[in-house]
Amino acid sequence: MEDIGGRKYIRLNTDIPGPRSRELLQRREKHVPRGPFNTVPVFVQRAEGALVTDVDGNTLIDFAGAIGSLNVGHCPPEVVEAVKDQLDRYIHPCFHVMMYEPYIQLAEELNRITPGAHAKKTFFLNSGAEAVENAVKIARKFTGRRAILSFERGFHGRTLLAMSLTSKVKPYKHGFGPFAPDTYKLPYPYYYRAPGGMSSEEVDRWVLRQIEDIFLREVPPEDVAAVIIEPVQGEGGFVVPSAFFIRELKALCEKHGILFIADEVQTGFGRTGKMFAMEHFGVVPDIITMSKSIGAGIPISAVTGRAEIMDAPGVGEIGGTYGGSPLGCVAALKVIEMLEGGLVERANQIGRRILSRFEKMHRKHPAIGDVRGLGAMCAFEVVQDPESKEPDKERAGRIVAECGRRGVAVMGAGLYSNVIRILCPLVIDDEQLEEGLDVVEEVVEEVVGNPAAV
Repeated sequence: MEDIGGRKYIRLNTDIPGPRSRELLQRREKHVPRGPFNTVPVFVQRAEGALVTDVDGNTLIDFAGAIGSLNVGHCPPEVVEAVKDQLDRYIHPCFHVMMYEPYIQLAEELNRITPGAHAKKTFFLNSGAEAVENAVKIARKFTGRRAILSFERGFHGRTLLAMSLTSKVKPYKHGFGPFAPDTYKLPYPYYYRAPGGMSSEEVDRWVLRQIEDIFLREVPPEDVAAVIIEPVQGEGGFVVPSAFFIRELKALCEKHGILFIADEVQTGFGRTGKMFAMEHFGVVPDIITMSKSIGAGIPISAVTGRAEIMDAPGVGEIGGTYGGSPLGCVAALKVIEMLEGGLVERANQIGRRILSRFEKMHRKHPAIGDVRGLGAMCAFEVVQDPESKEPDKERAGRIVAECGRRGVAVMGAGLYSNVIRILCPLVIDDEQLEEGLDVVEEVVEEVVGNPAAV
């Protein structure tokens, strides 16, 4: 077992994983396919806020937040009470059979809080991938066009069309083809890896020229229904574009009558210090996809868009049996209350603390090649050499694993799997945050600060 003397919140009674978790891991191996990945090899007994206790009684600080699904934390009492109350009323009459008010209430709220003062409409599904697939269906129906443009390093889900729009081959696409037709990849600004010392503006203009060239090489703009973009790339490595790029991309879409879809599944609901990341750029999307933190862990997703666009499909052409579950709707209504009660601004405070610590590591360790983030969506990139910027997947993986062993759940990301990302719940207090960052800093010191580790 690791020595964690002086820790206030992390409590390790056993090694990670402990004996009970190891026992369950054996059962998992026997009965569950190997495909579903796991970051920390423990089984959860209970969780609250930013703390998770496993079946062996070990308490960990959660810097992963169920891959960004828990902006309001584990088991927020307001959400728990709302869900319990809903369970006593009805569980799921199915909106397509008999309707219920929470569905309408949540649609009203999302129409209110999403960017833009225009008339909007919203409907609900179960997952981010479903939201993406349905946003594309609606865009094609409204425009009468077939092609969809997404971006290199982008992630939009694991279902067929969403996987086709996703960029990283392994582990998301390898061996799962053929993929959906009429999907095309665009370059996305990655300033840290810009060739030849290009400035940010030069990178933006080069990328925009490449997009114009794709209209000549691959697909004419009059055949393109929509562009779908993550305002900050999530699985792609927390790559943050400039406001100039996003605005110019939107202008390009408007020029050609192409709809602009913002995939806010990971960036939405306060994560970046705004309710939605697109607010940082002053751009109003035509359609927004949402999921993850909308329901505090209750599965629900949403598609919100301009009213005339959303009304393009006819009756029965969009929907799903469990879409807009009453449990998800009442949970989401409470989530919005919590976020508007101060958690959105809290994301900025958290982000400043995280980036300050990451910048310290960056100055100390050449292997920390880049530090970046927006609000509480923060990451650092691990490289073999600061000059070549050769990605270091192996040491990044060791950082993730060792943090888990010491009681902090973090996750990797990036096309090269060399990025460490933080998605801690926004309800985390300063002491918990600093204790978790202490562990990350200690692990980085051992993994990249030791010359023998290079």
